[in-house]
Amino acid sequence: MTANMLHASCVAIEGRAVLVAGRSGSGKSDLALRLIDRGARLVSDDYTELCARDGRLLAAAPERIAGKLEVRGIGIVDLEPLAHVPVALLVDLDLGPERMPDAASRSFAGIEIPVIGLAALEASAPIKVESALLRFGLPLS
Repeated sequence: MTANMLHASCVAIEGRAVLVAGRSGSGKSDLALRLIDRGARLVSDDYTELCARDGRLLAAAPERIAGKLEVRGIGIVDLEPLAHVPVALLVDLDLGPERMPDAASRSFAGIEIPVIGLAALEASAPIKVESALLRFGLPLS
């Protein structure tokens, strides 16, 4: 099982991992923090290790940053991280949100993961992530 690194934060919502990818300063950590405030759990901040196991893509934090979340204006906050959470959705902050998106996906280690574009700093972004997970996200099993 080989791990690949992705420049993305990751949270778990009801046992399914949501990757939040985007360029530096695009709002990855901010969106993760707002999702955590709504009940999500931290998997990783800024970089996520991905590995394929039994036909599923699993997410975890690199050891050196496990349990750390950067909160601009405050610094590093310690949180209890989850590890080896099945990835169900990729939110790409570098893709502009479409009004009526077609189903899209991206392949990691040969596993197709649904992907949506989103503007991270919109007030409704956490609710949109939760809605997209319900609509497009891979099932837990």
